[in-house]
Amino acid sequence: MEINISEAEWEVMRVVWSNKETTSKFVIDTLGEEKSWTPSTIKTLLSRLVEKGFLETRKQGNKFLYSANCVEDECLDILTQNFLERICERRTHVIVKNIIETDNLSKSNIDEIIELLKEKRKTAAEVITCKCLKGQCSCAAKHG
Repeated sequence: MEINISEAEWEVMRVVWSNKETTSKFVIDTLGEEKSWTPSTIKTLLSRLVEKGFLETRKQGNKFLYSANCVEDECLDILTQNFLERICERRTHVIVKNIIETDNLSKSNIDEIIELLKEKRKTAAEVITCKCLKGQCSCAAKHG
């Protein structure tokens, strides 16, 4: 599955994910001033997300309630996979290191990552094989 949404649409999704259902007014109140977006811009973003299938609407009285059709963590997993498919498998560790070095992680986050790495190490290959096309990466692997 491809997640093809803009950064602005992602911001709207974060508001919707944080609430079971929400109105356009709530999204406008949450993002409008902070992002300098007009109400019509936010309503356009909501409409696009409905068209793309990320949101669904339900009419309640004179307003529409928006809810997510996808779980945030599942979308993050798909985005991560889509990103990793675009880089050489031999460079994945660079991304992981960068996230660890630059992101704020709690001690429990770090403990969870350490345990995951210990499990991963049990079945890890000694060397990762590059699957890039010849001339597509700089990992120094020999490409037939």
